[in-house]
Amino acid sequence: MKNIINVLKKEKTETLRDKKSLAMMLVIPIFIPIILIGISALFNSEINKDVKEYNKIGFSYELTDIEKDILKKSKIDYQSGSIKKIKNLFNKKKINVYVTKKDNMYTIYSDGSQDSLYSKELASSYLETYKTYLQASYLESKSISSSDVLNIITVSEKEISESTFYRDFIINYAFMFIVMAITVSATYPSTDSTAGEKERGTLETLLTFPINSRDIIIGKFLSVSISSIITGVLSLLFALGALKISESTFEIFKNTSLTLSFSSIIVSILTIILYSFLISGLCISIASKCKTFKEAQSSLTPLTFISFFPGMIAFMMKIKSSAVLSLIPFINFSTIFSEVSSGKINYLNILLMILSTLIIIFVVLNIIIKQYKSEKVLFSK
Repeated sequence: MKNIINVLKKEKTETLRDKKSLAMMLVIPIFIPIILIGISALFNSEINKDVKEYNKIGFSYELTDIEKDILKKSKIDYQSGSIKKIKNLFNKKKINVYVTKKDNMYTIYSDGSQDSLYSKELASSYLETYKTYLQASYLESKSISSSDVLNIITVSEKEISESTFYRDFIINYAFMFIVMAITVSATYPSTDSTAGEKERGTLETLLTFPINSRDIIIGKFLSVSISSIITGVLSLLFALGALKISESTFEIFKNTSLTLSFSSIIVSILTIILYSFLISGLCISIASKCKTFKEAQSSLTPLTFISFFPGMIAFMMKIKSSAVLSLIPFINFSTIFSEVSSGKINYLNILLMILSTLIIIFVVLNIIIKQYKSEKVLFSK
């Protein structure tokens, strides 16, 4: 234990002296609230977009007074005329979408841009209103009560859950950014303490001390893990602060809660600690096989993508946590975080995640220890 502590002190001293390691550990978490608040602001601006930005609609036919009245009430800035004139306005971006008419067939043309999607929805709403007017007029001309026919059923909507797409999106991505920050934080110190030492020639000096390979590896492993845990916990705190600010600032989260429960925060911290141990072990294992610092950095780059994409895919495909998925590395962390964000905690899945992760860490550490006993791996040029 004394040897492990001495190696740990050595590694932490070098980390604290290295500005790049400190930046990776302490500065990266600061970017998480900036990203989260920026995404929230973007969502809010899209949802609350001013109608004047997308209400310019063209019609390639003459409009009746009734149509003009409905367009006015719908706050649509319309243009009408020949198809040639309307297409010209559309090509010049003077109108967002345009509508053509052939007999009773109306067609809405758009360019597929973000603004045109809003415009297309607005045009569809107008045509639906106009269709309802025509239907009512026809029924009244036949001495049939239009209200009895058109309102034969009534539909209303009530939101019974606080969870919305935007809430789930921002919280899940907050956890994904935390995982990515931990991964980035682990790569530099693990590279420096393995391939970096090998390249500088200080590894030979370390191996001359009366310390066995196991104590050296565990000391380095704990050093990298502590740095990763600090990054993860700081990232979580910054993320929680950003979510709180977003909840009180942006109207899009008005009827939702971005606040995590105490139990969810505890589970999140536990998951962060486990992930930090796992990714630190993997980084050290990969970097130990590399001959130079640059080679190790290149070899570790894919881990950043591997850490991010499972969470993104799980969210997009709405993959739920299960006993089987809780055993699969990387995916289990993503699905557990997804559970936490929804306020549902399955303790069996968490236990399985802990057990599977500890087994993988044990295997990885034994692999690294064997690497440090191999002169071919340590001193090959």
